[in-house]
Amino acid sequence: MSLGQQIGGIFLALFISLVFAFIGSDQGEQVAGLSLFVLLMFLSFGVNWLMFIHSWLNRSEKLFDLVGSITFVLVTLSALVVSGNFDLRALLISAAIIFWALRLGPFLHGRIVKSGEDRRFRYIKQSFTWLLMTWTMQANWVFVTAACGLAALTSSKVAPPDWTLFVGFSVWCFGFAVEVIADRQKSAFKADPNNDGRFIQSGLWAWSRHPNYFGEILLWAGVALMAVPALLGNQIFTLVAPLFVIAQLTLISGVPLLERRADKIWGDEAAYQKYKRQTPALMLWPPR
Repeated sequence: MSLGQQIGGIFLALFISLVFAFIGSDQGEQVAGLSLFVLLMFLSFGVNWLMFIHSWLNRSEKLFDLVGSITFVLVTLSALVVSGNFDLRALLISAAIIFWALRLGPFLHGRIVKSGEDRRFRYIKQSFTWLLMTWTMQANWVFVTAACGLAALTSSKVAPPDWTLFVGFSVWCFGFAVEVIADRQKSAFKADPNNDGRFIQSGLWAWSRHPNYFGEILLWAGVALMAVPALLGNQIFTLVAPLFVIAQLTLISGVPLLERRADKIWGDEAAYQKYKRQTPALMLWPPR
């Protein structure tokens, strides 16, 4: 990646977050005359830029995923506590985001510790601007992904429980279960020496090539549905956050990277070609 692309990535991440800060702060709670929603953006970037310094000085990526999850927890707890909105909708939205983050962060961190490195960072951590771009994009990822949930938590409107809350929470539960089960199935598969050099095509992975990502998209859609009635004015536009998750996972860093790696390793195997031909990349669908 060129220097220009790295700097462009930094400014793009900042621009996207600023746009969300503008729309998400409409008619929201304020602290000392400042929008609480905007302050949450500063918190997300502040945490990740501070950890970037540690990462650069130590040329280490081992805390990257863990810090991302911690940032989700910090911005969500800050939104809940500072706004003082402890109604059922706010509590369920907060619990959904925090519980997901507390599960995913240690899981991803544990994988890095076990393998000794995150291969994505072999070259990234040797470049100041590339590493800064990566931490900046994580700050943007946290803020934008959780945007509609945070907007609901910081909104000046308190919406009573209704069908959107219970259906949204049910969707979140289903998506969370899919992600957890898929991750555990793949971890168990890799831990078996008999599967060395093979690709997983059992369990949920027989229904989708990336069921964990499908689960993650669903759970954030559930958060968005829970948030809808509490959103005011321009805050409604934060509901595009799940589309950001879909774009992130299907066009940028998720599915494309793993698909290219899988094609490189097993692309010549007839069994893999059959699996790829018959199994959806994302959507869960019974095997044919």
